[in-house]
Amino acid sequence: MVPYDRNVPHNNLPPLPPALECYNTPELMRKLTDASRKLAELKGLASMLPNQSIFVNTISLREAKASSAIENIFTTDDELYRALTFQDEEYVQGPAKEILHYREALWEGFNNLAVTGKITQQSLIDIYRKVNQTYDGIRPYQAEIVIKKRGWGSLIGETVYTPPRGKGVVEKMLADLVEFLNDDIKFPIDPLLKMIMAHYQFEAIHPFRDGNGRTGRILCILYLIQKRLLDMPILYISSYILQNKDSYYFNLSNVTGLHNWNSWILFMLDAVIQTSEYTIYKINRMRSLISKTEGIIPKSLLAKMDVSKLFEQPYIRPKNLLSEKIKSINTAKKYLAELEGLGLLSKEKIGKEFVWFNTELMDILSTE
Repeated sequence: MVPYDRNVPHNNLPPLPPALECYNTPELMRKLTDASRKLAELKGLASMLPNQSIFVNTISLREAKASSAIENIFTTDDELYRALTFQDEEYVQGPAKEILHYREALWEGFNNLAVTGKITQQSLIDIYRKVNQTYDGIRPYQAEIVIKKRGWGSLIGETVYTPPRGKGVVEKMLADLVEFLNDDIKFPIDPLLKMIMAHYQFEAIHPFRDGNGRTGRILCILYLIQKRLLDMPILYISSYILQNKDSYYFNLSNVTGLHNWNSWILFMLDAVIQTSEYTIYKINRMRSLISKTEGIIPKSLLAKMDVSKLFEQPYIRPKNLLSEKIKSINTAKKYLAELEGLGLLSKEKIGKEFVWFNTELMDILSTE
């Protein structure tokens, strides 16, 4: 390996996969087995929800919030769910709007994957554009992008990494990465390991001017779906990274500087295991709440509405209830008022309209 100088563009970034001896250890293989089992348990449990969009809509927003917080974009849960409820309104601004853009990018990538069946350079560019609300693509080769230390202390502003640079260099590396992900004959590696290796490589290539971290974390989720380890984007991996942010960046940098793949992969497998356990816990709590709610609602009202609509997000506008069963806003308001009378919802005036609030759902979503 050529020694790495953090002040020089990393044009000698080794292609994937790393040598087998870099990660084929008994400890890592045991952890890989545990992570695979937890993902399988999560996938099976999610499939038992009456409508997976119940959980997908909310957990993808939590993922968006945590992923954005890693990049120092913060908002409160209440602001975020209000923004989701009124995302078509002009007054949704600031961090909440940026987080909604992340969520939109996640869904754009999911929909592209459903059409193409694979991750492409163009789908990554589309995700980046949606995250950053921009029309540009891969950064121009003459752009002198460097990664500097953030936070506080005497080393603030010091260069910690200089990504690859040069005419056609980034494009070639990104093409190689996409081939690594999609060609299981040429690269017959466990998909979880591939996801973890590819996440490092994407961040090291740093193909865009900005938004690489958020785009790279979306790539992780989409690849698990591509390989059928999940059906929907419900793995909340950014929360673990946010809680262990220093370790995340430390392990990333050690792959670059020391070729320490083993510790990086172990860290990310822990992220998958703990995130899966977290999501399983959330799903079980939500299933219990849905069952409890159905037990309280009179059968006559239960037959007239789709209860799952009450769990797609904490704030419920009357128009959210519209369906084949409920075709008018006035009917929706009437049913929401009945649910309020049963103590299942509370009402709040936001702007010029009344919105109903599912407090117990918010408690489930907000509790770490």
